[in-house]
Amino acid sequence: MEIKHGRAAMLGFLHVIAIHAGIRFPGYLSPSLDVKFADVPAGCFASLEAVPTFGWLQIMFFTCMQETGASPFAEAQTDDKEPGDIAGIPWVRYDNPETKTFKLNVERQNGRAAMMGMLGCFVHELLGVDALYPTGGLGGAAPPEIF
Repeated sequence: MEIKHGRAAMLGFLHVIAIHAGIRFPGYLSPSLDVKFADVPAGCFASLEAVPTFGWLQIMFFTCMQETGASPFAEAQTDDKEPGDIAGIPWVRYDNPETKTFKLNVERQNGRAAMMGMLGCFVHELLGVDALYPTGGLGGAAPPEIF
């Protein structure tokens, strides 16, 4: 379970970095509500609130299907599989047990760091400062957008 939460936190932290850098998908997030990806604000909570309710329901439905194995792209997690191996494709990550142990520990540690990073971003935003640049960043100004 910790590995999956760590992976989600790593993706979430990449989201914070990307959205603060101004990276957006082209097109519409919700064509029926006329919401474009470019309209999504940069804040952690604000970007979550910008997604329509039906979008969150789609995300939750897809995630539940992946977790339970009801999706054609995944298999259910069982006791005979390694944690997180739900992809449904036969794949041996590491033949050497020492390498496998080392790599999984690195992934676990990176996931823990990402969970703490996300917590820090949330706390900074709740305190009313920028999630990535709580001290003001570049001379007190917000960082420039990259794209």
